[in-house]
Amino acid sequence: MLSSLLFISLLILSLAILGCLYRVLRGPSMADRITALDTIGINVIAIVAVLSMMLHTQAYLDIILLIGILAFLSTVAFARYIERGAVFKNEGDR
Repeated sequence: MLSSLLFISLLILSLAILGCLYRVLRGPSMADRITALDTIGINVIAIVAVLSMMLHTQAYLDIILLIGILAFLSTVAFARYIERGAVFKNEGDR
């Protein structure tokens, strides 16, 4: 019973990623695209967690932390790019 529920949750999460991928490609604004990319990162974390439960292992928990950190940093970098036009501040830009 649990394995079938985990498989169904994998399918639902995959469909959610496809929906977000559509928003990334056809989003009306850059902020919508960034939000969709962040949501894809969260869904990937959920998929790895479900796979970890299906395989009865804790080996993938480090991967979940890595994906979470990378998703957060990419969201912050894209937000700074939208706000300032550059990710890093140059010394001459005052």
